Amino acid sequence: MQIGSRRCLVNPHSGTADHAERVRRAMEARGFAVTDTDSADHTVALAAAAGREGVSTLAVCGGDGTVNDALRGLSRADALGEVTLAVLPAGTANLLADNLGIESLDHGIELSDTGEARALDVGVAAGTDGESTEPFLVSCIAGLPANASTDTPGELKARFGTLAFLVTGARETVAFDGLDVRVESPTASWAGEALCVLVGNSRKFVGEGGQADMEDGQFDVVVAERMPAPGIAVEAAIHRLLGEETPGVTHFRTGDLHVAADDGEAITFSRDGEVSTHERLDFRALPGALDVRVGEGYVPHPE
Repeated sequence: MQIGSRRCLVNPHSGTADHAERVRRAMEARGFAVTDTDSADHTVALAAAAGREGVSTLAVCGGDGTVNDALRGLSRADALGEVTLAVLPAGTANLLADNLGIESLDHGIELSDTGEARALDVGVAAGTDGESTEPFLVSCIAGLPANASTDTPGELKARFGTLAFLVTGARETVAFDGLDVRVESPTASWAGEALCVLVGNSRKFVGEGGQADMEDGQFDVVVAERMPAPGIAVEAAIHRLLGEETPGVTHFRTGDLHVAADDGEAITFSRDGEVSTHERLDFRALPGALDVRVGEGYVPHPE
């Protein structure tokens, strides 16, 4: 094996922040060169360098945000199709790892060189006026407000999983004015005042929740209309957005989507936890763009 052909990036601050040394020992024993990261930009730069230098496997230890930072680096190096990604979950919620069938940090370490590699879809979101195109694996969220997805406390993430941010958002609904937004795709369109627009790649947002199909070249999209604020209950908001046939919730699948403000105001988006503002984002699914190690519990084509 060529020296340096396997690398592992470790965010020592993720989750309980007590995993770095243990991961280093385990991954070095498996032939990985291990580097700690000290910021999101550092993770992006290290992953980009790994992509440019022909690394065969890039293991990333951290939460969903750290994995997205590494994904951005691989994308900027035009190396999505050249590197196999291994996820070592050490964050608070680890939504991506859950959907990949990775049950724990130790399980991720085990799978880093033995797990099956599946060619999974990657979502990309592009702004207008020359803004960069950024990738995501889990989801991109607008509204509620979107920064609730990064402000959600750990205990709520543990209780509600991928939709924990809805709890935080529901608590802020009284102060949230909603989005005047237009959503367009080849399969559906919607315009009006929305509470949120949810674009899922590895996670679906309606029905029983769970895993979206990451190998169908399509996003799982939900548009929830603005709810009346007075008297809203957190659990009621959760159940409203989880319902299969809930009035005021539009659900469809598409590989090509455009989300734009109808009033000229910038919309706050959270892409795998990375918050940014745009008047318009254009989404495209890249089918089978990235090889990712998965666990035995991964379901390639869930119902």
